[in-house]
Amino acid sequence: MSYIFTARESVRRYGVVVAIAVLGALALHGGGVARADGPGVGTPYVASVGDSYISGEAGRWAGNSNQDSSWIDALGSTAYYDNASNTAEQISGCHRSKAAEVFIGGGVNGVNLACSGAKTSTSDGDSFKPGLDFYSSGTKQGQALALQQFAASHNVKMISLSIGGNNFNFASIVQSCVVDWLTSPTWWKDYCNDDSSVTANFTSANIAAQTTAIKNAILNIRQAMLNAGYADSAYKIVVQDYESPVPPGSGFRYGESGYTRQNTGGCGFWNNDANWANATALPTINNAVKNAATATGLSNIKILELQSAFNGRRLCENTVGLLEEKGLTSWTQAGAVDKSEWVNQIRTVSTVFGPYQVQESLHPNYWGELALRNCVRQAYNGGTPKGGTCTISGTGLTSAGEPKMALQ
Repeated sequence: MSYIFTARESVRRYGVVVAIAVLGALALHGGGVARADGPGVGTPYVASVGDSYISGEAGRWAGNSNQDSSWIDALGSTAYYDNASNTAEQISGCHRSKAAEVFIGGGVNGVNLACSGAKTSTSDGDSFKPGLDFYSSGTKQGQALALQQFAASHNVKMISLSIGGNNFNFASIVQSCVVDWLTSPTWWKDYCNDDSSVTANFTSANIAAQTTAIKNAILNIRQAMLNAGYADSAYKIVVQDYESPVPPGSGFRYGESGYTRQNTGGCGFWNNDANWANATALPTINNAVKNAATATGLSNIKILELQSAFNGRRLCENTVGLLEEKGLTSWTQAGAVDKSEWVNQIRTVSTVFGPYQVQESLHPNYWGELALRNCVRQAYNGGTPKGGTCTISGTGLTSAGEPKMALQ
């Protein structure tokens, strides 16, 4: 925010500045003036920045079902409302759900600045998607700028960061895979992993370019904190990689023939493409994220590895099922968290129906978000943030109502 003063205003404001300085001196010397929250002062906060895998996309739904949507509707129609009156989204389509991982509780507050669809840089075309930059246009702000302004008056101890998937065009890759599965027969399979529109994302040149973009985005977050008055030693940036959303081909509970894999399971991938996604695409993106974090050279950065966090609970995995396949009629029933999927079904424009949304496809759902919240709480580590690898550690729920996870 910038200000332009006239000479008269400058004189008047000089007097105000002097008065503020005197009050500040009184506060320092015990004059009874309370100091506002800010760097190192007040209730600790965890802030989340980045994309849909941290904003809470799909957090409304606890598992999947092709029956009544009420069976899996954990948060209801206000799931993504995040304005002060709980009546709308602050930024349409960001889908900052109430199940988002940042809200770890235990005397620690959370602020969710992430946005579904975000890349490293802000996009302000047909829809506004704030990136990890200092973009400013009217009321629209990049996430780095929003963080800077928030951190200046709140005690931010940890920043959870997830970015890079959209730089590699994750959504369009998934679309290509599903389209190829739907439009080719089992005797002449058309794989997405050799489509030019897909392979273009994984050239050496593009991997290097996106790694640099991610590195610079992380450095923007650090600059935002410097601008807000934080030394690097005052907080940690915990960079997340991405969890595997589907199993390898041998782990699907639906066969490749017919249309059950998509029509019933919402997981229209050929085995070959699922294998490629797990063995090549996902590790390539995750390595770009981790290499970018290392390239920043920051001493206050940690890595939270999530690639295997959902193994055993992935979309269409043969260890879980739709609620109706497991004899359940509600996400609240005993054992539902262990029997149902933690990743939302893939929905296409032609098959989506309310209240579901296409953009929720292949994202951590309510159970997945709470599992990640458990991981983030452990990473916060009582105010001394750390990194590590987070995986499932048992069945049932913790006393906080979250899946049991272990950070090692």
